[in-house]
Amino acid sequence: MSSSEIDSAWRRLTKGYSHFLRQTPVVKLSGATLGVAGAQVWLKLEHLQVGGSFKARGMLNRLLANPIPDSGVIVASGGNAGIATAAAARALGVSCEVFVPAVCPEAKRARLRALGAQVVVAGAVYSEALEACLARQQATGALLTHAYDQPEVVAGAGTLAYEIEQQVGLPDAVLVSVGGGGLIAGIAAWFGQRARVVALEPELAPTLFQARAAGQPVDVAVSGIAADSLGARRIGAIAWEVTQRHVKDALLLPDEAIRAAQQWLWTELRLAVEPAAALGVAALQTGAYVPCEGEKVCLILCGANMDPASLD
Repeated sequence: MSSSEIDSAWRRLTKGYSHFLRQTPVVKLSGATLGVAGAQVWLKLEHLQVGGSFKARGMLNRLLANPIPDSGVIVASGGNAGIATAAAARALGVSCEVFVPAVCPEAKRARLRALGAQVVVAGAVYSEALEACLARQQATGALLTHAYDQPEVVAGAGTLAYEIEQQVGLPDAVLVSVGGGGLIAGIAAWFGQRARVVALEPELAPTLFQARAAGQPVDVAVSGIAADSLGARRIGAIAWEVTQRHVKDALLLPDEAIRAAQQWLWTELRLAVEPAAALGVAALQTGAYVPCEGEKVCLILCGANMDPASLD
């Protein structure tokens, strides 16, 4: 994955589909509000993207870059990648089948159905839904979109970093939630060594952290508050390669801190985001990541597909 591939994705997505994708806003906060006085903190409000997450960028890029058969497109997802694929498929007028695990919240399933997707519940966790999806794809020949481990998907995700740099200039650090790793792979590939990209994972879903401990991608048990979004059992091959070159720090956060950060974003800023989007805030609030004086830190609020009733 290279910055040139991300640049190509940017041109592909903006040439004819700027009406579909949104340039999501950024908001500057006082670092003192998050316990890091002296730092500049920027929130990238990507939860306002089409489909409610950054995934729309990669899924549309995947569909535009490949011929789509009559059988349409197919994807396995904890919810967000499926929603993004379904939204892109509807925009292009093709059919979409989405395999979700039982952990996928009903709010996400309802959104998928509203977008016209056929929803299939298969297995307890993402890896089991993916296995069923791959078997179905072999039978139908539909175009497979992977939630995080295809070049077009990662390059599309990387356009988020391209956009951040256009909006706020080059940040010193970008804090990124990691599940399968498509988002951090795209962001790290764009910034390279020009910015410090920090990987954040829940303690109960440590795919990158455990891969680093083992020296290679390994299967890990996943559970916890963010399992529907960050519940991949193994870091993706593209993410592993890119993060080995460009990401020094992989930090773990407890569910209690993630939930507190999610609630803080709602209570203080009236931003309703899913737990996966709150890891950056949690990293600052807990001191897991301590920025230097004057450091420009960007936090990505990556998704909002959750039940609003879960917020007080």
